[in-house]
Amino acid sequence: MIVKFGFVAMSLLLQNASPSRTMTYSNFIKQPDRAAAIRRLEQIAEQNLHTTLRIMKHAAAHDIRLYRFTSKIIPLATHSDLSDWDPYPALADSFSAVGEFVQKSDMRVSFHPDHFCVFSTPRPEVLASSQRDLDYHVRMLEAMGLSETVKNNIHIGGAYGNKLESGDRFVRQFTALPPRLRQRVTLENDDKTFNVCETLEAAEAANVPMVLDIHHHDVNDGGIAREQLVNQYWPRILNTWEKEAIRLGLASPGALPPKIHASSPRSDTDRRSHADGVEAKPLLRFLRDIAASTGRVDCMLEAKHKDAALLKLMEDWQRLEALGEGVRVIDGGSIEITP
Repeated sequence: MIVKFGFVAMSLLLQNASPSRTMTYSNFIKQPDRAAAIRRLEQIAEQNLHTTLRIMKHAAAHDIRLYRFTSKIIPLATHSDLSDWDPYPALADSFSAVGEFVQKSDMRVSFHPDHFCVFSTPRPEVLASSQRDLDYHVRMLEAMGLSETVKNNIHIGGAYGNKLESGDRFVRQFTALPPRLRQRVTLENDDKTFNVCETLEAAEAANVPMVLDIHHHDVNDGGIAREQLVNQYWPRILNTWEKEAIRLGLASPGALPPKIHASSPRSDTDRRSHADGVEAKPLLRFLRDIAASTGRVDCMLEAKHKDAALLKLMEDWQRLEALGEGVRVIDGGSIEITP
């Protein structure tokens, strides 16, 4: 099984490489000229897109072909008092440049809207805000010219006192979204509320692929043992990706590899928070367990040290390869696992 690794948003190895520069709304309204303030927002967004492109080129130079965009590319894009602002015409060339590089470099990219994007909410105003936020992410992907293989990963949301009702409400409200939005989504198990079983059931009901976060499962396993996860739930998770590949008319189900998230706990007393890096051996145990099930898995590392953590993990794989641990390092961002 081939495993490709990626990192999230920022680079710790490049200088001046934040793709999330912003302007607060309080500073925006202090500007005497609203039109000039909007132009400044667009300039910041253009800088963020330029930095994003720079980070992706850095990743590709290290053979890293998996990357998650920051959600904060366009400052104040979803603010209610700026609903009349359309930043996309001014940013068209910059978005196109990012999209062209994605396709030219065969890089798999995604967004992960934050915890305010919740479709299990019982509050209509929060639901409307969540739809606006998802639309913002989809519009950015459309501006890049990227196909529906490129997704926005979200969680189900809160339980609001009744997890069963909230899960049902998520499916009902999510499936009522326009196809343009819901067909750009993957669903991930979380570390506090909706476990693998509950998330998978929602993903199957909503007809979207599921992203398995193995760290989240470790801290919120819902009573599902590792053997059960691998033998009972993982094949169903794979099936959500295969169904999506078929829906998209791809050449084969394997043309849309499943995605997983991996991270390590910060400490024994703070197991939910992410550590600076990712421990290789616990991840290797899981990868070995699923190695016979599919030809490729894409693994997003959610580590505080971003690209530096990925390169450190690749060094650890090289050491494990030398020890005969069933790992073969292919290049700077991928390995092969022997079952």
